[in-house]
Amino acid sequence: MTETVAGIARATGLFASLRNFAATLTAVAQTRLELLANEVEEEKLRFGQLLLFGSIALFCLAVGSVFFAIFVTVLLWESHRLLVLGGLAVLFFSLGGVAVAMFRARASVGSRLFSASLAELGKDRQQLSP
Repeated sequence: MTETVAGIARATGLFASLRNFAATLTAVAQTRLELLANEVEEEKLRFGQLLLFGSIALFCLAVGSVFFAIFVTVLLWESHRLLVLGGLAVLFFSLGGVAVAMFRARASVGSRLFSASLAELGKDRQQLSP
């Protein structure tokens, strides 16, 4: 069956309706997959930046800490060199322990990866449900 509306022939019937539904479903799936790919790419870029800046910060802080420890030790070489070395070792180990605890806390929190895709899929499901 064909129906003419404003000079345009349109197929009607069950198979045409199924074909239109399949086309719509395919378009929705394509949109969601594109959104998912964008989120993966954004997360990959964010992770790369975090890794780069974290590595630079870690290197600079480590070098600065070593130079500071050497400076204080040389400054107090004659009077309290063992006390200074022990105190700085305790300080650095304490700061390292705090950093490890913060790392574990951050690592245990889930990522927001795919949150926008899941929200959009939830909206789609609500619109399709009776």
